[in-house]
Amino acid sequence: MSTTGLRSNRLFIALSGLFLTNALIAQFVGVKIFSLEDTAGIPPFEWSLFGVSGTLAFTAGVLLWPIVFIMTDVINEYYGVRGVRFISWMAVAFISYAFVAAYLAIALAPAGFWVEESAALGVPDVQRAYALIFGQGLWTIVGSLVAFLVAQLIDVTVFHRIRSMTGDRWVWLRATGSTAVSQLLDSFIVLYIAFVLGPLQWPIGQWLAVGTVNYAYKMCAAIALIPLLYVSRGIIRRYLGPEAAAALRREAAQ
Repeated sequence: MSTTGLRSNRLFIALSGLFLTNALIAQFVGVKIFSLEDTAGIPPFEWSLFGVSGTLAFTAGVLLWPIVFIMTDVINEYYGVRGVRFISWMAVAFISYAFVAAYLAIALAPAGFWVEESAALGVPDVQRAYALIFGQGLWTIVGSLVAFLVAQLIDVTVFHRIRSMTGDRWVWLRATGSTAVSQLLDSFIVLYIAFVLGPLQWPIGQWLAVGTVNYAYKMCAAIALIPLLYVSRGIIRRYLGPEAAAALRREAAQ
């Protein structure tokens, strides 16, 4: 194998590893809901949509999903449709495996001393806390996996449609445009499956309101991270060399 081919393969492994790691961690840390205003130290922002009001509260997973968006666009840029589809299906398989492993771990009989060993720290039942953190509801798991896969497959299609019209110009446009469409679907699909079809039975107004706020946050994060996309391209160009990087992009475009 040539040095160029070896570097290309190593790059794909590194990008895929970063993609999969962020997607997997985002699924598990997403069980925590945080206040954006309190975290940033700003006054509460009261929004009101579709007859529903609230503040800026999000799952902790939103901190990592924008990195997944960037990795999707970078892999799309250099490895094309097949590259993104491959890692998307791999991510679904790995995340599903991780949840099966988590449920098996929860089902293990806890040692008696371990259950109460953190009582002095304010956690009277470690087993219950462990189950609540790692044992997300089935509706939430299914909703997040379906939304993720649909969004990824739509993202790669929109990305290449825009690329076919603009050529190698306007990287920010195809990255942001594909994210705008894919995350619109992702934001509403996951909530619909997890909270409308699920046991909580959210009213449609609440689904639309929360989905809109989540989508607005994701788009703000995607726009803010556009410079990271260009930084990534620069690093890859230096790693592969200008000619090899250009050849890889041309192949991906086809």
